[in-house]
Amino acid sequence: MEELLRLLAEDAPGSELARAAGADAVARELALRIRAGIDASKKREAELSALVDVARELASARDPGGVLHTIVHRARTLVGTDVAYLTLYDETRGDTYMRATDGSVSAAFQQLRLPLGAGLGGLVAETYKPYWTADYPSDRRFRHTLPIDDAVGEEGLVAICGTPLVVDGAFVGVLFASNRTRRPFSRDEVSLLGSLATLAAVTLVQVRAAAETAAALDQLSAAHAGVEHAAAAHDRFAEIVLSGGDVDAIAAALAELLGVWVVLVDASGNELANAGQVPGTPVPWQESSSGRLTRTGDCWVVAATAKGERLGALVIGGADDLSGADQRIVERAAVVTALVLLFRRQAAEQSQRAQADLLADVLSGSADPRTLTERLRLLAPHHRNDRLVVAVCRGDHTGVLARLSAPLEDRLVLAGPYGGDLVLLFARTTPTSAARDLSELAKRTGVTVAVTGPAAWGEPLVEAHRQAARLVTTMVRLGRTAESATPDDLGVAGLVGASEVDVHAHLQHVLGQVLDYDTGRGTDLIGTLQAYFAAGQSPTRAATSLHIHPNTVQQRLDRITALLGEGWQSPSRALDVQVALRLHSALG
Repeated sequence: MEELLRLLAEDAPGSELARAAGADAVARELALRIRAGIDASKKREAELSALVDVARELASARDPGGVLHTIVHRARTLVGTDVAYLTLYDETRGDTYMRATDGSVSAAFQQLRLPLGAGLGGLVAETYKPYWTADYPSDRRFRHTLPIDDAVGEEGLVAICGTPLVVDGAFVGVLFASNRTRRPFSRDEVSLLGSLATLAAVTLVQVRAAAETAAALDQLSAAHAGVEHAAAAHDRFAEIVLSGGDVDAIAAALAELLGVWVVLVDASGNELANAGQVPGTPVPWQESSSGRLTRTGDCWVVAATAKGERLGALVIGGADDLSGADQRIVERAAVVTALVLLFRRQAAEQSQRAQADLLADVLSGSADPRTLTERLRLLAPHHRNDRLVVAVCRGDHTGVLARLSAPLEDRLVLAGPYGGDLVLLFARTTPTSAARDLSELAKRTGVTVAVTGPAAWGEPLVEAHRQAARLVTTMVRLGRTAESATPDDLGVAGLVGASEVDVHAHLQHVLGQVLDYDTGRGTDLIGTLQAYFAAGQSPTRAATSLHIHPNTVQQRLDRITALLGEGWQSPSRALDVQVALRLHSALG
């Protein structure tokens, strides 16, 4: 007995203990039982030590992928199997999918998905309980499916043990240890795999939480940076407005801040500012009616609204995507732009009211000219009040001012309603030029425009306006609406409505081309015209009176047509020509 105790104390193997017990069967059995207990304790101690090592290794992992690799590698090592693998639960599809393997050689096996309840792993996932088998292919306890059996067969697995990964009642996945030959799994091995699965599940959840926390911190940091970026943009916009900058400066600043191109259009789609976009390229300015930024094709659009009214729209391009902070910057730019457009319109309305008041005082002829001159200097410092051309627009003149062409807009001195008409005063132009520039506007807007002048500041200007008012009345009565004309353009009707007539100017207007031709070439087309009308517009009788061949008369008439234009023989034009011929004869 003393020999047995000594051998036990020296940790002798079981064979030596059996030899020392000799024929004493009771002593031999007792010694072997003690030896088995010592071996089990050592194994348990080794397993616990290994679990501590695993815990330390898992604690150092910083990403879910690293945790999973550590889990399956340690499971394969501790349980001593050919393969270890781990599946994770997919909440969206309601099954588990292969996430990590160690010792696997089959690509099909590594891509396997296990429906809940199918196969050994599916049963573990469904019941949250461990299952194991020494021979899976022939074990009828499990619901075999062709995809699972094919993948298991391709990997060559026979013995499989699976245990669930569960944390606070939440199912995470399944940890497996498997062998390519038949082998039983002891309860200690199943318990060891379960302990490893529990440790792994907790660590995996913690790592996921840490990753989510880090992502949230990154988002918070990005949001903070976005707030700072937005604040800087707001300061930039405020500086532009306070320094008197216009919408083009806001568009340029926005384009610079975001690295994009920016186009600002008004409520009708007319371009107000362009920062970096190719001119003439269509922009989807009608797509947004609110202050929220919307994506339209390759562009972003946000309406610039004030007091519930859409004043225009900002169109952004050249960016595949805009962050949330950048989108807020664009929307803030739209608000600032709307305010600037509102201020601009209010200033324009105030200027128009002031102009209308001054114009009414000027045309009434009752105010002090010196006071009027000072008011004009304040309203239009770049224009002088010397000789002005008067244009009276009759009809619906809404929008006429907004449609003035650039040359006339630059020369406009005063504009406003007077006597039910819209009256425009222009500098640095002539009635003929102004009427020509206003002709297209008259056609597009339907207004009838009479142009007179130029007239000096004071009573001459008042009389020029009266003449234009009489002329536009005559044009309407003659049915010449949606036209622009001077007194000379109306011929006899224009002469009748004029307070005084410059006969030489009128002759030049009606017959100038023919007179210049005769002077330059020594011809007498004027004499032919006189003979033609004296003969009742008969080329044959005119040829007789002129003692020339009728063909010659016709050739001269063709030349006159080329000079005066088609239609000069129509009743109204013919009357104007005959009156001009009478005036020409009277002047000698």
